[in-house]
Amino acid sequence: MPYALERFRGIFPAALTMFDRDNDLDEEATARHWDWLITHQKADGLIITGTSGEFIALTYEERVRVFKLARDVVRGRVPVIFGSGHYSTKLTIKLSEEAQKCGADALIVILPYYQKPSKPAVIEHFRRVRKATNLPIMLYNNPHNSACVDLNPREIAQLVEEDVLHMVKSTYGTVEPIHDLSLMVGNRMSIFYGSFLAAYEGLCAGAHGWISGILNVVTPAAKAMRHAIVVENDARKGFQIWKRILPVVHLWTYQQIGPVSDLAIYRSILKFWGFCGGYSRDPFFPLDEEQERKLAELLKKSGWMDPQHVLDGVYSAKPA
Repeated sequence: MPYALERFRGIFPAALTMFDRDNDLDEEATARHWDWLITHQKADGLIITGTSGEFIALTYEERVRVFKLARDVVRGRVPVIFGSGHYSTKLTIKLSEEAQKCGADALIVILPYYQKPSKPAVIEHFRRVRKATNLPIMLYNNPHNSACVDLNPREIAQLVEEDVLHMVKSTYGTVEPIHDLSLMVGNRMSIFYGSFLAAYEGLCAGAHGWISGILNVVTPAAKAMRHAIVVENDARKGFQIWKRILPVVHLWTYQQIGPVSDLAIYRSILKFWGFCGGYSRDPFFPLDEEQERKLAELLKKSGWMDPQHVLDGVYSAKPA
């Protein structure tokens, strides 16, 4: 094992990047949110400039600004994985070098998006990025968002053997890649479930942790679920906790307040709780007044308008 991969375990929110009403970076609000996730929500680590951090909406220079902000805010309190992926191999390498200068603990590198390079080209992309950095690399295996061919478990295992990949964020509704990788590479790779569709099943299937944007608002409950499944070996108790999280998942999966982005939902939830949720960069527009009214009703119905009420239920959860 070339790196201390045991550091990369647990609940890692894909942290929001905050923008202001004018679509400009709001570094102060971003810093406050990240600090809250670490200090009050007890996140095991953070992912910055990932999908929920809206890397795709950031310029190269803005990404570097966010890298520097992470260095100054986190100060080594938890592991932080910097999103340095780009379609271009050259720019991925440059961003990875900047991340390393800014003290990243690891890199998360998305599949090269949009232009649909061939499978051999995708594999070579990661090999070249690895040659340019001393940091562990997490494959962001997200074929749906990237419109790129994914890497299957056997290909990932081969790249682990080559010391190219060290972690994976497996972003699928299915958990098949999780249990296959658990068999093929075991603890030689840190395996994270990367969607919000089946996190319970992903942890039961052998994932070492969970990465998702939803963790901007459900981290304590997610930590309790993982503890039940992984530490207590109590999958039934974990399922009871997962059912407390599902109402937040369903806000987006069933579009219960209309055709809106999941990030807008999390931002409004934070606002309801008295925190700064900030804005996304257009065209991810904020919820309108009617959508926020519907959201408030649904949160009250599920108990999530008062997160402490949910947590009281989570920590007293008993097996069915």
